[in-house]
Amino acid sequence: MKPDSSAFKYPKEPGSSNLDQIEKISLSVDKDSEKVRLDRFLASKIPHLSRTRLQHLIASGNVSVSGSTDLKPGRKLATGEDIVVRIPPPEPLSLCAEDIPLKILFEDEHLAIIDKQPGLVVHPGAGNQTGTLVHALLAACKDLSGIAGKLRPGIVHRLDKDTSGLMIVAKNDLAHQKLADLFKNRSIKKKYLALIQGCLPDKSGIIDLPIGRHSQKRTLMAVNHRDGRPAVTSYHVVKDLSRHQLLELYLHTGRTHQIRVHLSHLGHPLLGDRTYGGPTTVGLQKGGTRLKLHRQMLHSYQLEFNHPLTGESVRLTAPVPEDMKRVIEFLQKQ
Repeated sequence: MKPDSSAFKYPKEPGSSNLDQIEKISLSVDKDSEKVRLDRFLASKIPHLSRTRLQHLIASGNVSVSGSTDLKPGRKLATGEDIVVRIPPPEPLSLCAEDIPLKILFEDEHLAIIDKQPGLVVHPGAGNQTGTLVHALLAACKDLSGIAGKLRPGIVHRLDKDTSGLMIVAKNDLAHQKLADLFKNRSIKKKYLALIQGCLPDKSGIIDLPIGRHSQKRTLMAVNHRDGRPAVTSYHVVKDLSRHQLLELYLHTGRTHQIRVHLSHLGHPLLGDRTYGGPTTVGLQKGGTRLKLHRQMLHSYQLEFNHPLTGESVRLTAPVPEDMKRVIEFLQKQ
């Protein structure tokens, strides 16, 4: 697939320059805003920009108070002061939009929710300079207005390359900040489906074990009682599949590889999760047919939250992907 190198450039009128596209906002400090912090005052007057973005504008000299641009975000304002805010257009990224198929289940001017296919890397990085979710979103979302001054989609939370299912993406600065707050306050309910090796002793339960870096393999995570951060996962068994189980899991926290680490620690790793000790094939009869597994059997299947800007109740379910369906059907026949 040939990238469309022209698909992601800030639009210009013929003969115009970036200076022509700078938005200027003039404000005056009234009596009610006396001694209010500069960044807080701006956030109340320019709600479509996050406070972080406004602080960057202050630091870069794009905000003046009574003619001075040598300012700090915490500067206290005085009645009658004049403020000018210059908002440069979002800077183009060096990335090219790529026409990669995406399943977009919900979209408005603030955010999009996608059903990510397994095998799709989220962010560009070493070994993945093209073909990522970010490249796909640059082509799919035509109304991006910039995150922190960059013309890009805002990845609020991540899924591993080989985990499928629902992800929320911010289209603008304010949506990015508001969604991050929802995740921080645990106001977004996330449910997963997973196929595990073996059978848990209880049909439902709570796994409450801290997670941190592995003491020896620093690229991996592990249950770490000394340096780990709190991590809590609820589960219940959806279906017994002979010597394996299909689980529904609910994340109370959002640690890296949380589900994979918790279940591996209990001796029930995800099917296909070679990183954390899961089997790469399944088959219940010795010498019989075995099914090869190409990824960990983990699917982010449900999201529920109140839209941070419209207040709309959003509840989405992503169907079980075909490769996971095949494993379930195979195990049911055994």
